[in-house]
Order: sequence, then structure tokens, then C-alpha cells
Amino acid sequence: MSDSNPFKGPQLQKQTYEWADMTGSQFKAVNLHNSSFYAVLTECTYSDCNLSKSHYDDVNLSQSQYSNVNLSGSTFYDANLSAISISSANVSNLSIKDANASELSIENADLSSASIQNCNTDGMRINGVLVSDLFAAYEK
Repeated sequence: MSDSNPFKGPQLQKQTYEWADMTGSQFKAVNLHNSSFYAVLTECTYSDCNLSKSHYDDVNLSQSQYSNVNLSGSTFYDANLSAISISSANVSNLSIKDANASELSIENADLSSASIQNCNTDGMRINGVLVSDLFAAYEK
């Protein structure tokens, strides 16, 4: 008889742990599919994890670091992304709508085929030149 469950350790499906102190715990080769966490998870490390199709609500991820992360197809609603830094990232097909992007800085980026529509560009500069001056020169 073939056992299709690759998780050979204790079988703890559908358990509830409340008010448990699990400080310093390690979870290796653990199946947490469809689990819920209402917990303090500060200063945790997640490596080689599949968190695809997860839902995060009312979560504080401030001062977190992400590297070698696949966020493709992700959606951020009602999110505070102020003072974040994105470096060496593929953001092709990025869509920003109804957002405050004041003081946004973009450097050394490929903006080919980029589109900016219905936006307040007061004070916006491209290569040091005010966009309003560029439009004024264009309209002459």
C-alpha cells in the first residue's frame, strides 16, 4: 500500500493552539495548508516557503526584508507602502491606481511604454526638468 502523505512526523491536522508560547520553535517540512495564524510572529525567518494564494489582513510587516521573492500577481489594497525601497526588481506591468506617490523617486529604470494619465504632476521632474515646463514647450 502506497502512503501518499510525505509528512512522516506527528499528524496534527485541524488542531487549535491558543495562548501557547512557542518561542524559538522550528517548523521544517511542515504542511500548514489552509491554516490560520492570529499570532505575534516578529523577527521570524521564512526560507524556501510557498505562501502563494495567501491572504494577509491587518498585518504589520514594517521594517521587513524580502529577497528572492516572487510577488507576481499579488494585489495590495489599503496598504501603507510609504518609505519602501525596491531595488533590482522586475516591476513590468505594474499598475498604480488611486495612490499617493508624492516624492516618488525613480532612477536607472526602463520606463519604455510607461503611461501616466489623469495625475497631478505639479513639481514633477524628469531628468531635472519640470514636467509643466516640458508641456509648455510642447504646446508652443
